[in-house]
This record gives sequence, C-alpha cells and structure tokens, in this order.
Amino acid sequence: MTIRRKLSFIISGLLTVLFLFASAIILYMDAEFREEEFKKRLEEKALTSVKLLIDVKEVDKTLLKIIDQNTVHKLFNEKTLIFDEHFRLIYSSLDDTQIKWRLNDLYYLKRKGSFFRDDSNNELLGIYYKTKGKSYYVLISASDIYGKRQLEFLTILLIITFLIFTISGWILTIYMVKKGLKPLDVFHSNISKINESNLEQRLQIEQNSENEIDLIGNEFNLMLQRIEKAYQKQREFTAQASHELKTPIARIIAQLENITANVNDEQKTQILNVISNAVDLNELIQSLLLLTNLDKRPKFEEHKIRIDAIIDTTIEKICKQYADFKIHYSIEPKEIIYELLSVKSDAKLLEIVFINLFKNAYLYSENKELSVHISEMNQKLIITLSNDGLVLSSAEQLHIFEPFVRGQNSGNNAGLGLGLRIIERILSHYHFQISYNIINNKNCFELRF
Repeated sequence: MTIRRKLSFIISGLLTVLFLFASAIILYMDAEFREEEFKKRLEEKALTSVKLLIDVKEVDKTLLKIIDQNTVHKLFNEKTLIFDEHFRLIYSSLDDTQIKWRLNDLYYLKRKGSFFRDDSNNELLGIYYKTKGKSYYVLISASDIYGKRQLEFLTILLIITFLIFTISGWILTIYMVKKGLKPLDVFHSNISKINESNLEQRLQIEQNSENEIDLIGNEFNLMLQRIEKAYQKQREFTAQASHELKTPIARIIAQLENITANVNDEQKTQILNVISNAVDLNELIQSLLLLTNLDKRPKFEEHKIRIDAIIDTTIEKICKQYADFKIHYSIEPKEIIYELLSVKSDAKLLEIVFINLFKNAYLYSENKELSVHISEMNQKLIITLSNDGLVLSSAEQLHIFEPFVRGQNSGNNAGLGLGLRIIERILSHYHFQISYNIINNKNCFELRF
C-alpha cells in the first residue's frame, strides 16, 4: 500500500470515528436532556395536583378532574393517582387509563422520596408529599410524544449529517493528501530520469527551505554529486588504462607478424594463435574505450540521419566480410514510416549498433540468414531482426544486455560479451529502445525509435 493511500485511510478513518463519536455524544445528551425536562414537567404536574387536592379546600376530586382535563399544559395520555398515608387511593384523574404500579412502589417512595421509570409507552414518576403532618403518594404517568419526535428527528438528522460529513471528509482527505504529496511525485519523476548517462542532473529544490522534501532533495543532490565524482574517476581510469594498453598491444601484434616470415609452420601456427588472442584483447580494449566515450559524449550531440541509409551501408559492409550471409530486408509500405526513418542520432554509433547485431545474427544462426523488417506502431519506428538458431533461456534473457555475459548458444564462437551491452548503451543514450523476444522459435531483436 502506498503512503498516499495509507495516509488517506488513516486520516479518513479518524475523521469518521470523530464524527461518529460527536454524533453519539450529541444524541446521548439530547436524550438525557429530554428525559430530565419531561421528569420536571411530571413533577410540577404531580405537585400541583396533590396541593390543589389537599391544601385547597374549594377543590375536590370532581373539580380536580375538570382542572386536569382542561389544563393548558396537559400532557399526552396523562394519568394521576394519589394515595394517602395508608396507601388508599384518594384520587384518580381518568378511569380509562391504566398505570402499572405495585404496592412496593409506595413503600419505595416512603423510603426514597421519588422514582422515575419507563412504563410501556409512557414514563412514570412517583413522589412522596408530606403536609400538615400527613403523608401522600403521587403516581403520574404520561407520554412525551413531542420530545420523542424531536429526538427521532435529531437522530435522522445526525445520521444524514454523519454520512454527508464522512463522504465529504474522505473525498477532501484524498484530495488534500494527493495535493500535499504532489512534491513527492515530482521528486520521484526527477529521480527516475537520472541514470548512468546523466549523473550531472540535479533535483530542483528551494534553497534554505525547511520543507522535509526539499531537505531530502538537497541530501540526494549531495549524494549524487559524490557518486558522479566516483563514477568520473572510474571512467577516467578506464579510458587512461585503455589508451595505455593499446600501444603495447599494437607493437606486440606488429612484432609477431614480422616474426612469422622467419619461422617454421609449427611455430607460425603458435604465433598466429598469440596474434589472434592479442587482437581479441585489443577489441576488448576498444569496446571498453567506446563505452567510456559514450559516457563522456554530450547528451544532445546529434543530428538528423536516415536509418535506412545506415542499414544499407551496414548490409554492404557485412556482406563483404561474410560472403555466405543472406539478409532479407523489407519495409512496410506506409507513408508514415518514411517520415519516421529520419531520427536524431550519430551515424557512426548507429552503424556500430547494426554491425554488431548483424554479426551476432550470422555467428549464432544455423542457416546464416537474417530477416530485417521495418514497420510502424503507435507513431514509433519498429525494426525487427530475426534469425534461426538456439534461443536463450528465460534466465539468460534477464542478463542479455549485461557486460561480459554470453549465452549457451554462443558455442565455440569467439566473443567478449560486450556487443549487446554496447548496443544497449548507444540506443539508450539517444532514448531509443531494444528488446529480445522469441517468436516462432526464432531469436528476435526489436528496436524502437
């Protein structure tokens, strides 16, 4: 999981829990407030009823019922019962409404003074009232339909608000995290462009910034600078060593060639073998020197050249060297292909690419034939080279472009294992691509320009 996605999930999850917790607290407090308010209203009504019945001589049971039924602040489904100190019922407000009570409730009131509980759809309040030396017990029951409706409305409102805020929170969090981490995308994009060919490139950062990404970028630039210096020293050493070795090897070859005229056939064969080994060593030095010079060559030192002209020149040279080599050359008849044949590159380097590919095709093919086909795909020029021969295994394909690596199909053919590495380095230097595939049991190299 990416850091962006992980942060989005964590922050959004925390916001969701926070919204849920806040909604639960609001709902709980409102429910407690409703219950407390309704309890006070029941208590006021109960005290009013018992005071009117006991303390006001002009009010009897009949008049109190009339007052209860016509009061402005009458409660819904209200029922009042008043008991004397001997637990005898002395007043009942309505005859068609029942209150679920027990004798133990009156004993409890005598001990505790009051209680409040749910009574089916109603809520029941009991109070103990003492006046003029006498004790009275009042039970009043009613339904707070308006308070409960408000609580239901608040519940629905909180659920809708929770969903809206949660969805909005997730969307805003994902957007803000993406926007906040956008510099990391730029950072990653810039780093991905850095390779052995352009170690001189640096990340663009704001100087003297306390931003963590800029601080990392600054340290990365310093590290890249140290790597570039070490890499430059290595290239300089390779170039100097190659130059120093070329001269003595050339002298050895020349001296050995001079000796061959004055020796017998057996000695001549041995000397020719030594010369062959010296030539191979010289080719190795030339290849190392070429790779080193590629790193030194300016990145955009290039001009327009025609690839088909390079291929024609390569075919002419390679056929002179290998007279039995058959090359089948074809171009798809598309107008766009002739536009794509012109690329920005270096003619000598591209010629080295095709010469190495053609030589490999000759050396590692069974029938000494090569098919070269030029096509177009997605506005890119595709050159496919295919030949018969032993194909590479999956393990060998992973390392085919690494230096000094040779496949099992090389057999007794002489080689250094640097040809494909040089080809890949030249092409990548100009942002071209090469890949190896097996198609119809044939070795196929595909170049994309």
